[in-house]
Amino acid sequence: MPKITSVEGRILFNSRGSKTIEVDIVSDNRFLGRVCSPSGASVGKYEAVSFPNENPEDSLKILKQNSQKFIGLESSDLKAIHDTLRSLDNSNNYSIIGGSLAFAVTIASMESASKALEQPLFKTLSTDSEFKFPIPIGNILGGGAHAGPGTPDIQEILICATGAKTIEDAIETNLAVHKELRKVLQKQDPSFTNGRGDEGGWAPKLENLKALEVSAKACENLGFTLGKEVALGVDFASSTQWNEGKGKYLYDRAGFENSTGEQIDFAADIIDKFKLIYAEDAVHEEAFEDMAELAAKFPNTLVTGDDLTVTSKDILTKAIKVKACNAAILKVNQAGSLYDALEFANVANQNNVKLITSHRSGESTDSQISHIGIATGSKMLKVGVVGGERIAKLNELLRLSGHDFICGMAEI
Repeated sequence: MPKITSVEGRILFNSRGSKTIEVDIVSDNRFLGRVCSPSGASVGKYEAVSFPNENPEDSLKILKQNSQKFIGLESSDLKAIHDTLRSLDNSNNYSIIGGSLAFAVTIASMESASKALEQPLFKTLSTDSEFKFPIPIGNILGGGAHAGPGTPDIQEILICATGAKTIEDAIETNLAVHKELRKVLQKQDPSFTNGRGDEGGWAPKLENLKALEVSAKACENLGFTLGKEVALGVDFASSTQWNEGKGKYLYDRAGFENSTGEQIDFAADIIDKFKLIYAEDAVHEEAFEDMAELAAKFPNTLVTGDDLTVTSKDILTKAIKVKACNAAILKVNQAGSLYDALEFANVANQNNVKLITSHRSGESTDSQISHIGIATGSKMLKVGVVGGERIAKLNELLRLSGHDFICGMAEI
C-alpha cells in the first residue's frame, strides 16, 4: 500500500479573500494529494473550530512542527491519519490544531492514495460496488449572511432539477434557471446591478416572499412546473435570526419578529406554498422539537439539519431520537477530519437520514467534495451554481459521467 513520504503546507486565500491553509501530501515520492480548506460564514455553535485563535498561521506552524509524525503511514489508512491528528488535539472541536487542518490533511492523504491506487477518490473512500450521482442543488438567490443589506433575511433560495435523468441535464437546468432569474430581476428593477452573494446567487433588494415569487417565476418562464421538472429549496439559516434573550426570531431586514410558533408557521407556509423539496435549518440550531414538528408535517420534503447537526454523529444521534430531521448536511470541515465526517455519514445512512454533501460559502477550487458526495450515497450535492469555485465541483461530476463506474442519478 502507498506510504506518505512528504507533508507540506502553505497559506492561501479562499473565494472570499480570507486566509486559509492548503496541504500537500505525497505518497511513494510521486503521488500528490493537494487540498485547500474552505470556511463558512453562517457557522453552527457546535461545529469544529476552523483555526486556533482564528489564525491559519497557527495551524500551519503546528503542521510543520509535526509533519514527521505522518511520514511512513499508509496514505489510504484514514483511521491512522485521523488518530495521528488526534494525538495532537484531544479537544472536542479541534480547537488546538484547527478543523481546517484536519480537513486538509485527511482528504489530501486519501487523494494521494487514490492516485497511487489508480482509482477515483470516491472508490478509495467506499467499499460499495455501485454508485449514483447526487442531484446538484444550487443557490440562485442569496440573502442573510451570504449577501448585503437589503437582500432577504432568508439565506438561500435554491434550485434542484428533480426531473433530470442525467447529470448534464441537471446542471444545465440549474444554470438556465439562474440565468432566467437575472432577466426577471432586471425587468422588475432596471437598476438591478447583477450583484451576487458569496455562493453565486443573485443578491437583489427584495423581501423574503417576493424573492421566492420571482424565483418561482423564473422556473415557470422556462416551462417548468414546480414539484415536477424542478423544485425550489430554502436555507432559512434561522440561527442567524434567533435572539436567545428575547426568545424570538428577529427578521431585521423585513421588519418583523417571530415567536417559536410563528417561526414554525412561517417556514411551513413557505414549504407548502412553494412546494419546497428542501428546507434547511428552518428553526434555530437547538430547536430539535420544533424541527421534528416540521419533519412530521412534511415527510416528502427534505427537512434538513445543518447548524442543527453540524456533521456530528453524536448530535445527529440525538436528532434521530426525536425525529428532528429526515435529511442532514455533510460538511467535512464542520466535523474536522474526513474520518469524523464518514462516521457521521454512516449514522445517517443506517437511520434513513438522507445526506446532502455541501460546500461552504468561502470555498476553494478543489473538487474532492464531489467524490465525497458520491462515496457517501448523498442524495444531493449542494455546491452553488456559478463561480469558478462552484463550477469546479460540477465539472468534476461531468468528468466522472464519462466513465462506466457510475450509473444513474440518486432518487430523493
